[in-house]
Amino acid sequence: MILYLGRRLLGVVGVLLAIAAVTFVIFYVLPSDPAAAACGKSCSDERLEAIRAHMGLDAPLWRQFADFVTGIFTGRTMGSGRYALNCEFPCLGYSYENSEAVWDLLVDRLPVSASLAVGAAVLWLLLGLSAGVTAALRKDTLTDRALMVGAVAAASLPVYFTSVLLIYGFIRLTGLLPYPQYTAFTEDPLSWASNLLLPWLALAVLYAAMYARQSRGSMIESMAEPYIRTARAKGLPRRTVVVKHGLRAGMTPVLTIFGMDLGGLLAGAVITESLFGLPGIGRLFYGALTTGDQPVILGVTLLAATFIVVANLCVDLLYAVVDPRVRY
Repeated sequence: MILYLGRRLLGVVGVLLAIAAVTFVIFYVLPSDPAAAACGKSCSDERLEAIRAHMGLDAPLWRQFADFVTGIFTGRTMGSGRYALNCEFPCLGYSYENSEAVWDLLVDRLPVSASLAVGAAVLWLLLGLSAGVTAALRKDTLTDRALMVGAVAAASLPVYFTSVLLIYGFIRLTGLLPYPQYTAFTEDPLSWASNLLLPWLALAVLYAAMYARQSRGSMIESMAEPYIRTARAKGLPRRTVVVKHGLRAGMTPVLTIFGMDLGGLLAGAVITESLFGLPGIGRLFYGALTTGDQPVILGVTLLAATFIVVANLCVDLLYAVVDPRVRY
């Protein structure tokens, strides 16, 4: 198990370095110039060159990338003299648009995105798995068809359309819920939940529909396996057969997509955060795209990649615990 974990960790490091290199090249070789964006519209050539030197953009590309990777683990000093900026560990660069280190921006927005992702994940797992397992156990019945038609309809609705409907129905029309204004969980748990309920629902409707279809197919396949027939022949209760044998095997594919979905959402849901006005990482990323804030774009991309890769690593480790064959 230790050797398997070591191989997976080396793979994680390699993937993250590859993503960092590709993203770095894309955003620092394209025609847009970070120094020009930091300097502003009315910027002289001398001032532009000074800013380029201050940001380290006058160095060879390989040196810039090496400084960037080194800064993530040790921190670095950007520029020199009285204009030097001390970017502490872990240094993902400096946003001249926000006049703040990229890491500080991400840490400030992460609780919002994490609250949105975790709450939505709980809802879509409860709704999706319940619908999928129920449909599988009642295959080819009216219940099965109704649940799958509903899942297809829900999956066809874009998240921005669902969000607008929820805002109109629960806020403007009935006034049952307040317009979302993020409150930290530690300050007021009830306000935290009530303000995030609509964004949770907007994401949960879409993901629950996809999980319902996936879990239905997986459950139907697992319930047709020979060991299920053996368990039934031994006289085990239906509940034991379904939950202990069928559900455990049938949820393995769902676990894979759950790790990727949750990892991606932890890095921000751009559309949902923008529509509900939540100051999360997704909204920060959208603002960076519109202003060309390349350090922030690079930082969010690496954070998203880290979450997804780590989530997949956790899924692989769970697989290794359930099925030792995957270790070899």
